[in-house]
Parts: sequence; C-alpha cells; structure tokens
Amino acid sequence: MKKICLILFSCFLLVGCGKYTIKDAESDLEKKINKIDGYNLTGEMEIINNDDVYKYDVDVSYMKTDKFRVSLKNKTNNHEQIILKNSEGVYVLTPTLNKSFKFQSDWPYNNSQVYLLQTLLSDIQSDKEKEFKETGDNYIFTTSVNYPNNSDLVKQKIYFDKKLNPVKVEVMNEEDDVLIKMTFNKVDMDAKFKDKYFTLDNNMKVSETIDDVKPVSKIESEIYPMYIPENTQLTDKETVSLDNGERVIMTFEGDNPFMLVQQTATIDDETSIVSVLGDPIQLATSVAAVSDNMVSWIDNGIEYYVVADNMSESELVSVADSVSVLPVSK
Repeated sequence: MKKICLILFSCFLLVGCGKYTIKDAESDLEKKINKIDGYNLTGEMEIINNDDVYKYDVDVSYMKTDKFRVSLKNKTNNHEQIILKNSEGVYVLTPTLNKSFKFQSDWPYNNSQVYLLQTLLSDIQSDKEKEFKETGDNYIFTTSVNYPNNSDLVKQKIYFDKKLNPVKVEVMNEEDDVLIKMTFNKVDMDAKFKDKYFTLDNNMKVSETIDDVKPVSKIESEIYPMYIPENTQLTDKETVSLDNGERVIMTFEGDNPFMLVQQTATIDDETSIVSVLGDPIQLATSVAAVSDNMVSWIDNGIEYYVVADNMSESELVSVADSVSVLPVSK
C-alpha cells in the first residue's frame, strides 16, 4: 500500500511541476524584459484597411533609459518614417522633407503597439481576463487592446517562442478578423547602441540618404475620403496655386462638417521641428499626428490635413484613415 501511495505521489509531483501556467509565463516575461539593456527587432507589419493590405518593413531599437527608435518603411514606395523617443521628447521624422514633428506625448505607453516588448507586456499585465495557451512551438496570450482612435481593434494574440522571444502579433476585431499583423523575423535581445543612435540629428542625416520618395510639385489626382460621416457631403472644392506647388481644399458640410486639405510637400532648407499637442498614430499609409481638432500626415510627397471643430478624435481618424493610396495588394 505504501508503495502504491509513493508512486501516486511521485506522479502528482511530475504533473504539477510540468505545468507551465499563465502566471509563470507572465512572471518570466516581465523578468526577461525588465533586465534587457537593449534589443533590436525586425520584421514585417501588415495593415488591412477594407480590402487593401499595406505592408511595412519594421526595425525597432530600444536602449535602457527609455530610448526607442522605430523605422517604418512602406514596401510599396519605400517611404520611410521614424518614430523616435529620447530624453528630449517624442518625434516623428520625415527625412525626405527635412522635417520632424515633436509631440508632447506619453508614447509609446499611452496605447497598444504591436512591435514593442514593453507595451505588449503592459497589455498582458493589465488584462485580468487574458487567456493563455501552450502549443508545440509557442506560448500564446490573448488580451484586450488599447487603441482609443480605432474601436474596431478589440483584442490581440501575442505569440512567443519557448524562450519568450516574440514571434507574431495579430490584432483583431470582434469577428476575429485580423486587421494588423506583425511578424518578427529577427530578434536580438542583447543589442548594443551608442547614444547618438537615438538623437534627432543623427537619424535625420542617416535616413535622408535612403528614402526614395521625392517631393512633387503638382497633385496629379485628388484623393477623396472613402468614409464620410452620416448626413455629411462635399459642398466645395478649391485648387490654390502655391509658389512651389498647389493645394486642394475640400469642404464637407452637414451634421459633421470638416475640411480635407491636400498640399504638395516641400523640402525645408534646414531641419525644421513642428510642435504638436497630441499623439503619433499609425494610419494605413503613414504615421499621422493627431490633436484635438486635426489629423495631419505626409504620404508619397503630399501633405494631408483633416480639420473639424466638432468631430470626435476617433471620427477624425476614421476619415483620415479612409484617405488611402498605394495599397500593396487587394
């Protein structure tokens, strides 16, 4: 009898010790990320906007003391933008035009980000109803997400390998349709960087030589928003000649009036910094600046502005995100 009890007890211990729980995974992931001095992640991000798929090459660098550099290169036109966070602030760089936008923002901690380990961990820790599953190759967390300007994005699956390195992130709507997908191709959890790697001047100098997009002097085809709020319609369109290009102003009136401005971008002679009271967000085609009554972005040599007095921020973003050009595939 004693022998049988000993065998059963041994089996119980083996089963108990072999079970890797959600608490184990969360604790180990927190320890892993918190002890990192620097990391570099590269991969591909896909954004699905209606029937169009927009693809980006993504290169993420982090150095302890809260420094981030995220390079996003549109695979259709090779237009590169850089989101930079250092001790001086948060910036979105457009090196081709010699311009950068400086934000008074808590980025990247104020919403979800599919390509940053810190925000993925934050999403896992903050969701008390998260799910966890172990497969043959991966650990998979399913969590809620925080995208305040996109109510369609409600949850995500975060895939890690058995060493808790990121493999893939899928952000979905209520119907489980994947609307954002980030696939990591290279993970270096022991990356080393010099301080200048995260400075504004260094990134403007290095990146301006590799961005293939050139400014244009004429708006060849006007782009209309695919999403217009209910009981709102286009009432006026005006084309204005500029010294080095042109501007198209579209006025929409009704229950939710707004203006859409398209303007040929110009190269500044010296690096210019535009202060923004708002946050950087990812649209389908570009990184945009969002403030209380305006969304602005640069895409393929054109500057865009959606401006409204009484629309919500999420509604403004919906209009801006529907002004989409140059999809990769359909």
